[in-house]
Amino acid sequence: MTLASYWRLVRDNRNFRLLWIAQIVSELGDWFYSVAIYSFLLEVTGSAQMVAWALVVQVLPQFFVSPAAGVVNDRVRRKAVMIASDCMSAAIVLAMILVHTRDMLWLLFLLLFLQSLCIAFFEPGRSAVIPNITSAEEIPVANALGSATWSVIFAAGAAIGGFADVAFGHNTVFVLNSLSFVASALLVGRMRFAEPHTHEAAPLHPRDLVDFSPIAEGIRYVRRDPKLLVTIFVKGGLGLMGANWVILPVLGMREFPVRWHGMSAAQGGTLGMSILLASRGAGAIIGAYLGGNLAGTDATRLRRTILQGFLMCVVGYVALGLAGSLWIAVMTLLLAHTGGSSAWTASTTLLQQQTEDRFRGRVFSAEFAFLTLAMSACSFLAGKFVDAGISPRQVAIGTGVLMLLPALGWLIAGRAWRDVVPPAIKTASP
Repeated sequence: MTLASYWRLVRDNRNFRLLWIAQIVSELGDWFYSVAIYSFLLEVTGSAQMVAWALVVQVLPQFFVSPAAGVVNDRVRRKAVMIASDCMSAAIVLAMILVHTRDMLWLLFLLLFLQSLCIAFFEPGRSAVIPNITSAEEIPVANALGSATWSVIFAAGAAIGGFADVAFGHNTVFVLNSLSFVASALLVGRMRFAEPHTHEAAPLHPRDLVDFSPIAEGIRYVRRDPKLLVTIFVKGGLGLMGANWVILPVLGMREFPVRWHGMSAAQGGTLGMSILLASRGAGAIIGAYLGGNLAGTDATRLRRTILQGFLMCVVGYVALGLAGSLWIAVMTLLLAHTGGSSAWTASTTLLQQQTEDRFRGRVFSAEFAFLTLAMSACSFLAGKFVDAGISPRQVAIGTGVLMLLPALGWLIAGRAWRDVVPPAIKTASP
């Protein structure tokens, strides 16, 4: 894949172009407001655990609602699901302007919880529609561009969001994010594409959301294919880096603040945090290229990219714990999240290749559920450790060591592909 292939996809594929622009505007708002929320929590509480709770409330509910979200995305039009999710997110984020003091934190956490439910329905739908709006040859291009876009917006949004928060305040950032969801809903609404999974699907009834049979059907489908079963856990392995959502804000605020003349300690800490988060996004830009462009659609290269990505995460986070300056920390995060993004992009392509359309919503919802569970657990523990007196540097080193587990697990999982080698080839082996 080349820059020309990205350009052709965006230029010639109207549906993907609309979805891509919607991704840009909504994710830019997301990273603006993430910096504002973490900065606000550290300012009013001084507790790393509160930042951890914010992330837990943002992602853990998605684990529990993902089975229902998968059923919905496999029974109704995914376009409608995405529009509804965007509209509800716009209203929820706008309500955050009501939170000004520590006494109102309960409302902030309630709103974060409600928005997490919207995300749980939107994200599997977006991943599942890619094969509906692209050709087989365009799928890896679309995945790589989607991952690269997420990474660019993460880097830009985290960096600009810090400056916007310092210059204009939290409320302005919340309003901008709310408007970004409105724009996303309008763009998705203009998409026109077939959704064949709805042709034979039974009408969705409220009781279906608590009916275990569609979920059980999805479990049986995944268990029949060992390759699909192991691939569905890749992003869960990446979720073990969830501690970064706690340690990066804390490192930025306490150990790597930006020191400019006339800038307060809180403002310098906010900018230090935004630089670390931006470097995480910059690494993910490079990783999207490795996982999409270099790996392509070849299963062997995709699997090798995932293993290499896990190992880069190990080295990057151990090095972060030893970093002596802000700029060395930036380089370690570039390395770690180059690896994480390449594994993310490669696993997405593998799942889309291996999954039938009528199961795709449930498969991506399950994958998303494992990711959110791992992120929640690791971020919660990171907050507990930091508030208990363990330095964020030590937590970073521990995160790197922990990433050896998914690397080893993926290496062992390679047998799932070796076990399906055609008999003729097996016979020819010595």
